[in-house]
Parts: sequence; C-alpha cells; structure tokens
Amino acid sequence: MFRTISKFHRTTFISLGTITTASALSYYIYADQSKKFHNSRFLMSQAYADAKISPVIPKISPLRILPSRDEMINNLKCSNKNNFQNQNNEEFDLLIIGGGATGTGAALDAATRGLKVALVERDDFASGTSSRSTKLIHGGVRYLEKAIYHLDYEQYKLVREALHERATFLNIAPYLSHQLPIMLPLYRWWEVPYYWVGLNVYNFLAGKEAMGNSYYVSRDKVLEEFPWLKKDNLVGAIVYYDGQHNDARMNVAIALTAISHGATVANHVEVTHLLKNEDGKIVGARVRDNLNGDEWDIKSKGVINATGVFADNIISLDKKKDNMIMPASGVHIILPNYYSLSGKMGMLDKATSDGRVLFVLPWEGNTLVGTTDSPTEVSFNPMPKEEEIVWVLNEFNKFLTPETQVRRDDVLAAWAGIRPLVIDPEAKDTSSLVRSHMIHVNDSNLITITGGKWTTYRNMAKETIDKAIEVFDLNPLYECQTENEKLIGSQEYSETMFIRLIQKFGLDTEVAKHLANDYGDRSWDIMKLVYQAGSKQWPAPMQRISSHYPYIDAEIRYAIRQEFACTVVDVIARRTRLAFLNPQATLESLPHIIEIMSEELNWTPEKKKKEFEEAVEFLKTMGLPKSDENLSLANASESQIKKTI
Repeated sequence: MFRTISKFHRTTFISLGTITTASALSYYIYADQSKKFHNSRFLMSQAYADAKISPVIPKISPLRILPSRDEMINNLKCSNKNNFQNQNNEEFDLLIIGGGATGTGAALDAATRGLKVALVERDDFASGTSSRSTKLIHGGVRYLEKAIYHLDYEQYKLVREALHERATFLNIAPYLSHQLPIMLPLYRWWEVPYYWVGLNVYNFLAGKEAMGNSYYVSRDKVLEEFPWLKKDNLVGAIVYYDGQHNDARMNVAIALTAISHGATVANHVEVTHLLKNEDGKIVGARVRDNLNGDEWDIKSKGVINATGVFADNIISLDKKKDNMIMPASGVHIILPNYYSLSGKMGMLDKATSDGRVLFVLPWEGNTLVGTTDSPTEVSFNPMPKEEEIVWVLNEFNKFLTPETQVRRDDVLAAWAGIRPLVIDPEAKDTSSLVRSHMIHVNDSNLITITGGKWTTYRNMAKETIDKAIEVFDLNPLYECQTENEKLIGSQEYSETMFIRLIQKFGLDTEVAKHLANDYGDRSWDIMKLVYQAGSKQWPAPMQRISSHYPYIDAEIRYAIRQEFACTVVDVIARRTRLAFLNPQATLESLPHIIEIMSEELNWTPEKKKKEFEEAVEFLKTMGLPKSDENLSLANASESQIKKTI
C-alpha cells in the first residue's frame, strides 16, 4: 500500500511504494533546496503506457491503490502510525470538520505544506451544498455590474479574486472543468453596446487569464444555436466565457488528492463533542463512525470548522450558537438536452421578473436551468419547493416560442442547494451579510470558515490554513502549493484521451468521453476492473447502469474500492451524477446497483433493503414522481427484469 514521505530537504528524486500482487504505485517527491518546493503526483500508470503503444488489448497492470477507508479510520484512532509526517507527535496538527469543497481544499492545502492533517465528514464528500451548485466556475458578472453601479470596492475585489481562481481551477483540474461560452440574448438595440462594453471589462479584469473576448452574434446566429428562443424584437446577443465543472466529482478529486499527499480523510464520521484543555482551548473532537457506531477521540493542535451551512451546529458544540449563517435556497431543474441543442453553449437570462439571474446550461448530456435565491431553513437533504420549480419554468418560458413551452412533466429532476450567506458575529449591525467568505476565530480557538462560492474554494482554503498556522503556531515545511498542484487524474489527461479509450477498448464515444471527462487518466484503472476476470473480449465487456446515460458497472466497483463510496446514495449522487440527472432512471437502476454493491461490501438482505429505502428517500429530494415513492426493492427488481425481457 502507499505511504507518504515528507520532511525531505536534500532529496531530489525519490521513488517509493510497496509493490504487491494487488497494487503497483509509483509516487515521488521532488524538493527544491532553495525554495523548499514540495510537489508530489502519481507517475504515469503502466496501463496508460500500454494503451499508448498497443492497438490491441495488452496485459493491463494492477490498479494504483490509495489507502482504504478502514486504513483511514485506523489512522484516526491511532495517530502515531508510521505513514504520517511528524512521526514523533501523536496528535494531528489540524482536524478539519467538513468534507465539502472548502474542507477538502483546506486538507489538501495543509497536507502539501507538510502538516499532519485529518478530515472527517458527517455524510459524504460534497453531500451538501458542494454537489448542488449551478456548476459554473465564474468571476461573477452580476457582481461586476454592482461594483460599477454602486462603486463597491468589495464587489470589485470579489470579481478579481474569482477570475484568478477560475483560471487556476481549469489548470489544476483540466478533465473536470472546461470553458463554456454563454450567450446573453438582447431585445433592445441600446443593450448591444452596453453589454458588449461591460463584458469586455469583465475580460479585461481577468487580464492574461481571460478565456476569450466577448463578441456580438447576429439574430440569425442566435436562432441557429437556440431555435426555441422567442423571435419577436430579438436583435442579437453578446457571448462571453466562463467555466463549468462537475462539482461533486471535483470535490471527490480534491479529497483523493489530499489523501495522496498524506492527509487522513474519512467520510461518514461525525463530530459529536469538541475536546478542550484546562485553558478552555479546543484540542480535538469526539467522533462517531456513522456506518457502525464506533466512537473515539481525535487529538489535534487545532480544529477547523468547514461545514458550510451547518457551521452554526459545530459552533454550538463550543458555546451558545451565534447564528453566523443566513441560509438561502437555490433551486435547479434538469430538462431534456434539446433545450441546449449543441451542448456547447449556455444562455443567461438577465431580466427575470424579480431581478434574479437565470442560467440555461448544457450539463452532463441534459440541460440545467436555475437558480432561485430564497430564504430557507437548514436541512441535510433540502426539498425543492414546488413554487420555486414553477417560478423557474415560468421565467424560462418567457424566452420561448409558444410551440416550445416547457411543461412541468418535462422536468427530469429538480433539486435545492443551500447557500451559506454569512453574518459577521463581531459586526455591530448583524443584519448586514458578508458578500464573500469569512474566517472567524472563537475564544476557544475554533476556526470557522464559511461563505464564499465554489470558484474561490482554493483561496478560501489557503487563507484558512494561513490563519490556522498563525493561531496554532504550526511549523509547515513549505508555502502554499495548491495553485499549481494538479488534482489526481490530471497528470496524463488530454482532450483527445477518449479516442485512445475507443481505439483500445472498443467503447462507444459517449462512454469514452464520459470516462475521460469524469476520471481523467484514472479511466485506465476503471477499464482494469472491466477486464479483471481475465476476459479477452473486444469490444470491452460492460453494462451501462442505465441505458439512458453513459455510466458503466465498473464505476460502481471503482467508487467503492478507490473513491470511498459506502452507500447507494454516495454512488448515485456523487460518484456518478445519475440522481441529479434523472431520479426516475435512477430508481429503475437501483436493484442492479445494489446487487453490485452487495457483492463488493457483503451486504445482508436487510442491509440491501435499508439501502434501497434510503436511496428512494433521497430521490424524493431530486424530484422523484410521487407515483414511484412507495416502490419496494422487490417490486423495483421485478420492474427492471420485465424491461430487459
């Protein structure tokens, strides 16, 4: 298994790893003596090398193996294991609570600085807000407009920060993120120069990191791209560029990269108490494994609360709740792919009835429309409100010709995400919200990071670790590395990698593109699982999880073995995105998914039934039709069998 080595000052190149019949991993650390630069990555896998030189199925090498969840749990229980840095110190430097984008980002930042870091997540990576975003990596066009109109310097700084982080995002995770042109339809001639200038100012602020200049598109070209658009008074459009990503899979990749750098990370582990010393300072936490009920203490020099909308819950374990979070709900809907015809361009509605912005975006083969922004209550699995779904549909229909109006029945999925707007507990006026993120340190030294947005997660994590180093008097070996640290799966990825997958394994184009874009160079490891039984068939023997989407069986096994998936919901919501795209298709696939997971995890019949019921409960929050809510595992299995006959 793999072990991480740190604290090298004079070593230029080190190759390490235990080679077993189960795994072969190459890992190296390069240390620049003058700059103390620390960087580590997986070397190109043999499977990838074989695929580059052989036109026929070669002998595929063993999988590259990360530590298992059981190993992570053992490390949390016994923090003096030999695979940690700072081996003479039994406690962690940092314990991070929360496995969303900011929490895992902070774990990666700390680990690459040479700190001994642990992270626990009550549910699963990205199980909260981080999987329910609009999927955009953006600087914030609307923030720029506010900055100019109101001469608001804070909004201006937020845009500049986000534009820089947008470029970093696409650099460190090229397979999970890409630039996306977004069209702004215009129905008045005076709007053309107004928005052309404004959007080019947006590009100017990005400087050399700009994705491309905004440009004008004629009325005819607009209708070529979006033929369902209302034609009356349409004069043309301005197109500008932002980024798009697969948010939950990005979150998982950040967590796995942190683990590859030596962080101890465990999902489904909940903090139940905060531990304090005689001075009232927090020195760790009592945690519970939600999968089996085990409880134990984790000791650390400091604790970071990165739980997003649940930040107040952790603060309440320390003292009386401060109510830092003002939650706001954003509802998104998924429509058929013909509403984003080419699949290569999005659209922005800047003039909804109440001034909110509405995006229409191609995403994972379907069309995403959203979002709303309404006050709400914090909940673990927020339910989209019917009135907000109807609002999104009504606003979208204002753009459409009468013959292409969207019906409620056209909605394939609908979900709600909760945004953690922040009230500064130190501010005299608690009615004012912090526009960006906020880092707050309690008297007990509990550090809370919350607010912000997906695009700026890396900078939020950097500032949080900077603050932790100051507050807890830590001694990192290196400066922040994450601006140039590519996420796992990126090293040997290229935009044409899917072609080699097709040529190598006989995959159809949709599946090959999906694997390349969701796993990067780890696609070769997934194909290893397809052939693990020694099959010599070509094309590759595989089965789709759902006939409507490109997810395949091997991904389920890979999610369990290599991506810490423990429950059915982990697989359908955050390793694949099937539940977010089509809860009805997901329901039909549940028996098949459960059978594979049962083989991998040795589930009893009672456990299989429980997992099915919990998955159905989750699918209700994704817009599952009420007619399907009471379906049992047995009935679902019978229904699936009938469809295959």
